[in-house]
Amino acid sequence: MRLKLAALSALLVVIFTAVNAEDPYRFFTWNVTYGDIYPLGVRQQGILINGQFPGPDIHSVTNDNLIINVFNSLPEPFLLSWNGILQRRNSWQDGVYGTTCPIPPGRNFTYTLQVKDQIGSFFYFPSLAFQKAAGGYGAIRVLSRPRIPVPFDDPAGDYTILIGDFYKSNHTSLKAILDRGKKLKFPDGILINGRGPNGITGSGPSGISFPVEQGKTYRFRISNVGLQNSLNFRIQNHKLKLVEVEGTHSVQTSYSWLDVHVGQSYSVLVTADQPSQDFYIVVSSRTNLTASGPRPNPQGSYHYGLINTTRTIKLVSGAGQVNGKQRYAVNSVSFVPTDTPLKLADFFKLGGFRLGSISDRPTGGGIYQDTSVMAADFRAYIEIIFENQENIVQSWHLDGYSFFVVGMDGGIWSADSRNQYNLRDAIARCTTQVYPNSWTAIYVALDNVGMWNLRTEFWARQYLGQQFYLRVYSPVESIRDEFPIPRNARLCGKAAGRHTRPVKP
Repeated sequence: MRLKLAALSALLVVIFTAVNAEDPYRFFTWNVTYGDIYPLGVRQQGILINGQFPGPDIHSVTNDNLIINVFNSLPEPFLLSWNGILQRRNSWQDGVYGTTCPIPPGRNFTYTLQVKDQIGSFFYFPSLAFQKAAGGYGAIRVLSRPRIPVPFDDPAGDYTILIGDFYKSNHTSLKAILDRGKKLKFPDGILINGRGPNGITGSGPSGISFPVEQGKTYRFRISNVGLQNSLNFRIQNHKLKLVEVEGTHSVQTSYSWLDVHVGQSYSVLVTADQPSQDFYIVVSSRTNLTASGPRPNPQGSYHYGLINTTRTIKLVSGAGQVNGKQRYAVNSVSFVPTDTPLKLADFFKLGGFRLGSISDRPTGGGIYQDTSVMAADFRAYIEIIFENQENIVQSWHLDGYSFFVVGMDGGIWSADSRNQYNLRDAIARCTTQVYPNSWTAIYVALDNVGMWNLRTEFWARQYLGQQFYLRVYSPVESIRDEFPIPRNARLCGKAAGRHTRPVKP
């Protein structure tokens, strides 16, 4: 029996890489180029990594050090970010413009990451401008170390599935529309591992299916790497047993389908228990998005619900015009970047931003532009409320952390809403949805010093200002709490010409 991929649906290829679980360092050399791709049946300019669209998978094991040397062969700056990788004590490597200088055309940069105390399914993506709309993304899997128990048997196969909406237009054209202050139209289709209905990627053969054997169980790691749409994932006539959510082993509950919101990742187990025939993986957009609430977490030995929070931050999204152009905001502030990444400006004390430039609560005023940075104390334990007053499903991500999703409900959040929180076994994850005209509440232990991006995962909105940075600061400024600036850190803007640390001979 073979499992085929269906539509909107293209058939896809999975390439496996051998993993040596005892090697603490894994080295990657990537060349980033433009290339012709045809995922929706028309030629367009895609971002390839080593000639591949999507890019190569990263296979690793808990606590591995990943040394990723990225050569930028594009005619424009480039930067990769690592969705869900916590970057413990290391926001220098986060790969968003608020923390890291872009890689100039014709140059390279070596990321040094450690997947410290992590397991699970994640992905990387281009974080600058609107490059995410051209590809350049790929999957990250972090396996448990040998002899560490995993709450399910080893599957017969382990497959990556990257789903997401996509445009037929080049990302440069889409960016130009946003720069003119206009909204983008609805995406043109849905891709599964870079393939749309009857499309080809231009980087490999089309029409290869997943090999499965009847009676065996397989793991599927699903990530929504798209630009704005929540997507429904299902396998015809098969149950999906949810086992992992962005690095957390969940209670193993079976579903007929899952809604995967933008930026989210799940792992499911599927047993090929039907008579031999073609079974189809189907990914589609939905308007009735009522599933995927917070899931129980069997790793609940951390009693997050018994700890008193010291601060409540309420975040309300907004949309409107500023100087005749479309902008998006958080608590009325539409983020604008400075010429110097905020992490560098903070380290070298260059100014250029103001702590407190975004309020803990919605102001109720009109949208205005600023470089919004919120101050937070290292080791504080806080509550964040995302309130959605629009008729769309929203998706929010916080770099550098996993947080506990303790509550969701319709209407306006109030202090009485805490009475319905799940304070016992909520799931821990890094990206959460907020349903239309609803709220979502999370608890976060701020145990990771750095300058961390909190953003919508709707990429046009993020580009037009719906994001800010959370500066988690320790006055001790000790290497116990944060790594020193990397010796190879690129220095741009007002930091150009300064020095990091001497490079060892």
